[in-house]
Amino acid sequence: MQRFMPTVKTVEELKALQLEGLKWTVNHAYFGSRAYREKMEKAHVRPEDIRGLEDIKKLPFTTAQDLQDGYPFPLLSVPFERVVRIHASSGTTGKRKVLSYTKKDIQDWAHFFARCYEMAELTLLDRVQIAVGYGIWTAGVGFQLGCEEFGAMAIPVGPGNLDMQCQFLVDFQSTVLCCTASMALLMAEEVHKRGIRDQIALKKVIFGSERSSDAMRKRIKELLGVEHLFDIPGMTELYGPGTGLDCVYHTGIHYWADYYILEILDPETLEPVPEGEIGEMVVTTLKKEAVPLIRYRTRDLTRLIPGQCPCGSILPRHDRILGRSDDMIIFRAVNIYPGQIDHIISHISGLGSEYQIILDRGEDGKDYMTLKVEREMGMDPSKDMELKRRVEEEIKKQILVSAAVEIVDYGALPRTDRKSKRVFDNRGI
Repeated sequence: MQRFMPTVKTVEELKALQLEGLKWTVNHAYFGSRAYREKMEKAHVRPEDIRGLEDIKKLPFTTAQDLQDGYPFPLLSVPFERVVRIHASSGTTGKRKVLSYTKKDIQDWAHFFARCYEMAELTLLDRVQIAVGYGIWTAGVGFQLGCEEFGAMAIPVGPGNLDMQCQFLVDFQSTVLCCTASMALLMAEEVHKRGIRDQIALKKVIFGSERSSDAMRKRIKELLGVEHLFDIPGMTELYGPGTGLDCVYHTGIHYWADYYILEILDPETLEPVPEGEIGEMVVTTLKKEAVPLIRYRTRDLTRLIPGQCPCGSILPRHDRILGRSDDMIIFRAVNIYPGQIDHIISHISGLGSEYQIILDRGEDGKDYMTLKVEREMGMDPSKDMELKRRVEEEIKKQILVSAAVEIVDYGALPRTDRKSKRVFDNRGI
């Protein structure tokens, strides 16, 4: 029995629910937040102007700058006595993005996070090892909140501490691991190195927080022997992690359209892109009380997936996060996203999943790119020159730039229990 899925049964009912939520959000933000009211008045729009879903385009955009400008309680739309918790983003530049939560916001978050576990087909007998950060971050508490709401056993280990992680996998027979993609790779390699795969009971891994390449996912699945790898999106601004999940068919991430509207827009023109084309995710919440979001520019890039999923859910799907619009590298007048490098590496046999892009400026004033890529575990180093040639050719053909490729030993590039740093731009140093 599905306990956490939407009660609406048709797309038409879902859209009616979205319109009701959109009207409520605009009215709530307009009368609850001076910052939102000023933005709407500047855009010459009032709550009564929202009569249909198409009217969302009349509303002004919200950005990370709005959150930083209003620090420490940006866009707060309820009285302080209704705020029961705050969380902050893990950003490292400028002021952190701090978000406030009411009791209902926390309850809503717990409900739709539990939906993630339900969509991954967990049962009440599953044991969920949570290996993400706790504290001011939304990650750990979000995974735990949803797990307890769902009714499975939560094992809140936190990030790092590989000895404890491996011991708990064996002793508690954890069946689900929740972590970043980088931590999943680190754990998979550690399980392999310690030779304990036949002593653990993992069946599923749920990871998010960063882009994961096909090569990385293949390696994790092989080393851990799990049945499913699930992608879980989320961000502090939109409650936290748990805003969607791909089902067991893995044809795209079902997102919770009863909690927020997702627009996919061209990052430059801010106009909608055709279904199936890549653009920036822009979100508008439908029930969020403390800090509602109205057309919030996430900077995350993805695409809507047309058609219906084989699972039969009416919930729409978007692709995995393909990168960020502000992660774009401009190299010799060519716009490059790290995800393009991911794609090339994932389709060349003999390469591992880990890589680094290093950008330097020569004495001649020209920019130079070096790409370090790991050799696949057990691969003969005598094949390095052939791998180097193939990668350089594919980069030239697909991205239209030249890069000096270095093939390095498997495990030579650093591992992390958080997010892996892929790009090192030394041109401004």
